[in-house]
Amino acid sequence: MKTKKETGRATLPLNQILSGDCVEVMNSLPAESVDLVFADPPYNLQLKGDLHRPDNSKVDAVDDHWDQFDSFRVYDDFSREWLKAAKRILKPNGAIWVIGSYHNIFRVGTCLQDAGFWILNDVIWRKTNPMPNFRGMRLTNAHETMIWAGKTEKSKPTFNYEALKALNDGVQMRSDWVLPICNGHERLKDDQGNKAHPTQKPESLLHRVLIGSTNVGDVVLDPFFGTGTTGAVAKKLGRDYIGIEREEAYRTVAEKRLKNIRKHDRQSLEVSTSKRAEPRVPFGQLVERGMLSPGEKLYALNGRHTAKVRADGTLIAHDARGSIHQVGAALEGAPSCNGWTYWAFRKEGKMIPIDLLRQQIRSEMRN
Repeated sequence: MKTKKETGRATLPLNQILSGDCVEVMNSLPAESVDLVFADPPYNLQLKGDLHRPDNSKVDAVDDHWDQFDSFRVYDDFSREWLKAAKRILKPNGAIWVIGSYHNIFRVGTCLQDAGFWILNDVIWRKTNPMPNFRGMRLTNAHETMIWAGKTEKSKPTFNYEALKALNDGVQMRSDWVLPICNGHERLKDDQGNKAHPTQKPESLLHRVLIGSTNVGDVVLDPFFGTGTTGAVAKKLGRDYIGIEREEAYRTVAEKRLKNIRKHDRQSLEVSTSKRAEPRVPFGQLVERGMLSPGEKLYALNGRHTAKVRADGTLIAHDARGSIHQVGAALEGAPSCNGWTYWAFRKEGKMIPIDLLRQQIRSEMRN
């Protein structure tokens, strides 16, 4: 469904594939209007001839005109232009992902830093089923590199740490991602049965990127849209997309693909959030609202100490006075203490962690 979002005086063409040169199209969009850019620019493979398998059959390599540049200087100028345009449309806390091979990623990375982007991570996508090196002259090229960067050093891009951890079976997500290349039923074909695009990315890769670095309702722009993997995953996950693609054949395939994508229901799109992203609740608010009373006794969950609540939201225990964190640390002789998980109150003979009261307030704030 094509929609438009108000952005100041201009409108943003959401969930559309825009035809034309990516720099010109991005320059026509409102400044600071996009949350994330995912870019899969031409690799500039510099192929000098046909590539054949040992049985002499021809490899369907990337030899399209859009991947051909006269020199490294021309490619660098191209990279600087599209990165400048992408930076202009990113929101202050926006971010960019760029994927490439050894042919281009280091040059793009230099241009990225020269443009003022702030690199957050590089991610190695290790392919479980890479194309073999048919000539036997080099190592099998089994990975691609992605660079994740904020718009500036001061940007605070979205990072859904807990969601990525949940995706990874409860273990902190690493910067090496083991995923298969696009093949089988996912590989799109043209009317002649050939690959619709030589570098179509798997949806699993974009799923991980968008889950980790965007939220529902965010705007994701792909300046090299191809057959629409970014848009397909964005639509499924409840993000808005803008695709830019100058090749009509790719746009046709992408449009057909996107029409068949079903957006998941809102409840299914919710992801695990970082504790740091939760609204801040001062302990004093529990006292203000009568959830705890001045003079009420708090108990350390380890059973070793008690303290009394004061009217200003501080605690007192023997000679220790201060916040729930400061008093807990003083009593334990520790450099720090998380008072929310340290203290509890007694109700009807049961010990109840004070953090439950904080969670109650947070729930009210979200609703």
